[in-house]
Amino acid sequence: MSKVRQAFARGKAFIPFVTCGDPSLAVTEALVCAMAEAGADLIELGIPFSDPTAEGPVIQAANERALAGGVTTDKIFDMVRRLRARTDVPMVFMTYANVVFSYGAERFIRTAAEAGMDGLILPDLPYEEKGEFDPLCRQYGLDLISLVAPTSHERVRAIARAAEGFVYCVSSLGVTGVRSHITTDVGAMVRLVREERDIPCAVGFGISTPEQAAKMAAQSDGAIVGSAIVKICAKYGKDCVEHVKEYVKSMKDAVRSAN
Repeated sequence: MSKVRQAFARGKAFIPFVTCGDPSLAVTEALVCAMAEAGADLIELGIPFSDPTAEGPVIQAANERALAGGVTTDKIFDMVRRLRARTDVPMVFMTYANVVFSYGAERFIRTAAEAGMDGLILPDLPYEEKGEFDPLCRQYGLDLISLVAPTSHERVRAIARAAEGFVYCVSSLGVTGVRSHITTDVGAMVRLVREERDIPCAVGFGISTPEQAAKMAAQSDGAIVGSAIVKICAKYGKDCVEHVKEYVKSMKDAVRSAN
């Protein structure tokens, strides 16, 4: 069982996201350790990109701050190596196909695996083009995690059949960001996936409150939160670590309470 799958072995998973280098890589490193201590089961590390098409304004701004601060993919790999001396929490990169292509796909995937990463999420990679990266990910032992959106049933089934690690269920169409209400029938999407494959399903896009996290986790295997955490980082800057830790603990408690 991959480390990504293991993140779901102890019950409902809470999966936080942070943008690497916002406000600095030293703070990101501290955040990962603090979130793991607070109960995060798996952590998504965003590699900043100049044109993040799936992101709303909160994460776009974080990308811009990180890039302006001089963050590079190589510096992020170095941070991951340092983190692996401190924590064994499962970690996956979330970035864009262009970031991987420009680095060199094999070089990126090999370096990520050697540094200690466990998986890769590319939200702009269509299912039909998964073959560009899937063989390399398998070769080096990274789970290439697929996203399913509330669209066609047949497409959800096809994606589920080929999925690795977990299936990222997108709770709402559009870009990432905090939403006051999530109206998508997440349960139906999860059922479609499970009819095809015994694989964990986690829900993301738009979750910000413990109540939303509990509701989404009740219908799936876990909840993913990004923008709400990135907002805390933006608000408190280098002093954000304790605030994020407290927030992650409250969200993990909510997810744990979901049946």
